[in-house]
Formats: sequence, C-alpha cells, structure tokens
Amino acid sequence: MKNLLRRLFSPILNTFEGGDEPYTAKPLNRKILIVIGVLFSFLSSVVIYLSYDKGELGYLIPVIVFSGVALVTLVVGFLGNDRAVAKIWGNR
Repeated sequence: MKNLLRRLFSPILNTFEGGDEPYTAKPLNRKILIVIGVLFSFLSSVVIYLSYDKGELGYLIPVIVFSGVALVTLVVGFLGNDRAVAKIWGNR
C-alpha cells in the first residue's frame, strides 16, 4: 500500500527527495511535520465551515493554500524519506 501511495504522490516526493548533499534528520522533525499537517487541515476545515454560508467565493483562496500546505506536509511526513523531511526543515 505504501508503494502505491508513493507512486501516486511521486511528483511531490521527487521534489523533496532529490539531491545528494548531506542532510541531518531528527525523528522529532517528522512528528512535528505531521502535527503541522494536521493543524493546517483543521484550519482549512474551520475556514470552510465558517465561510461557506457567506455566499462569496473569496474564502476558497485560504482553503486552497491551507489544504495545499497540509497535503504536502502530510505526504512528506508519512511517505517521504529522511532527506525529504530534512529538506522541508532546511537542515543540511
């Protein structure tokens, strides 16, 4: 199942897993990345809930941004290798 998901999200993962420079990844970085992804998905859900009845479509901009950040952080946090996690954090 993990290999299927890695193939599905390969455009995101290839962006962060590429390169051959040295990196430093700590196990806590992956956990924090997953927590950030959950928080951004919760924030996106709250924006949808609070803004849906207003009738305007301007609320979709933060929803798209927050959902995109949540998707990238969750995919890298759950499926990415240590290099991808280190690249998100900027560790070298």
